[in-house]
Amino acid sequence: MKKKAANTTRSRNKSRKEALKLAVKDLLKHPEKIGIRVGFKDMTRLHGKWIREIVFGKTDYTLQAHRGSYKSSSLAVGIALIMVLDPTHNIIFLRKADNDVAEMLRMVVKILRSQIMNDISNVMNSVPIEIVSESMDQVSTNLYKTAMGAPQLLGLGIKSSITGKHAHYVITDDICNIQDYQSAAERDHTKLQYDELQNIRNRGGRIINLGTPWHKKDVFRKMPNIHKYDCYTTGLISPAELAKLRKSMDPRLFAANYELKLIAASELVFTEPPQFVDMPEEDAYWLINGGDAHIDAAFGGQDYTALTIGKMDRETGIIYLYGKLWHKGVDRLLPQIVEKLKYFKCWRTVCESNADRGFLKQRLFEAGVFAETYHETQNKKIKILTHLRRSWPNIRFIPGTDPAYIRQIVEYTEFAEHDDAPDSAATMCRFFNTFHWEARRG
Repeated sequence: MKKKAANTTRSRNKSRKEALKLAVKDLLKHPEKIGIRVGFKDMTRLHGKWIREIVFGKTDYTLQAHRGSYKSSSLAVGIALIMVLDPTHNIIFLRKADNDVAEMLRMVVKILRSQIMNDISNVMNSVPIEIVSESMDQVSTNLYKTAMGAPQLLGLGIKSSITGKHAHYVITDDICNIQDYQSAAERDHTKLQYDELQNIRNRGGRIINLGTPWHKKDVFRKMPNIHKYDCYTTGLISPAELAKLRKSMDPRLFAANYELKLIAASELVFTEPPQFVDMPEEDAYWLINGGDAHIDAAFGGQDYTALTIGKMDRETGIIYLYGKLWHKGVDRLLPQIVEKLKYFKCWRTVCESNADRGFLKQRLFEAGVFAETYHETQNKKIKILTHLRRSWPNIRFIPGTDPAYIRQIVEYTEFAEHDDAPDSAATMCRFFNTFHWEARRG
């Protein structure tokens, strides 16, 4: 009987271990669940994506995200995971000022002391995690074994002396702030300090940057591999909240903090935020079902291919738009474009004949899509400033519209490097505003 009971106990323990391993595997795939468990209730899959890049990325990484996007909370989870999953390497964490550092270290310590991190350590390291030293600027755990004498996690202000210090992970968070916006001297000093970080990163190590850009000549010019998430991309702030924020601050500050646009007030074209249809995607579908489409096609080079599908409510004057944007040539995108055109049952698709002499029209016909071409005669900039800007208050974007498409429009200036999405949207608005294509049909 005793032998049978012992076997049963071993079997149960083995089952528990297997279940715990599976749970930890799922948590590492979806680390936003860790954040939710330790108190960051608003974390989403997007934050899980950020955390995975911080923890498992192989190259230097820069995350630019708007204010209130929980990027620092994501970083706290990421740092705690690094300390558990890669305890042979140390971390140097930098913020603008020394007193800002303690806040992040407190968050990391709280996460490390959670049951969920203990479970992860038991599975990954076969021992529970314990904090063996802790202060306002450094933290070490029992997992950390090194002969260097440096703490596992060291926090510093960006203006601190970093000479002689070394780390595998060098992480900056908001080392650029409103001081850099206001002062050229501050911007230059921050950039000089950032250059020094190259000397403290160990061979094979990484530099990870998080923050919000403030000025065209700030330190972000030096940061590599930038991934941008503005207030329209994340979906974390409602249109009503954005409207309140916009009214409460200088337009340039709103553009920098929430739209990640670094432009002078005189360059602003679309000063009001984009408006979205407030209904589920499947219901909004009917607002543009059977509408028109326009393709701004790229044929190689650095241009984008933009697809705009739209319909105008003649009674209200509201223009409903759906947009997609790809950094690819149109020849590689035809199956995806045709799928969208057929899904929305577009009765007519229009594209320029200027560049391809009817190639795209023919390919669309072969795919069963009714297409027309036109020869563009209007200056692109004039078209955007006239038709898209005039229609902007009446445009409602359909849920599912590509965030990159929206971003290229809201970031548009007269000196923009890329303007394919605003050009396509402007062409569609011109059609709705004039009831015909203002160009000679091809």
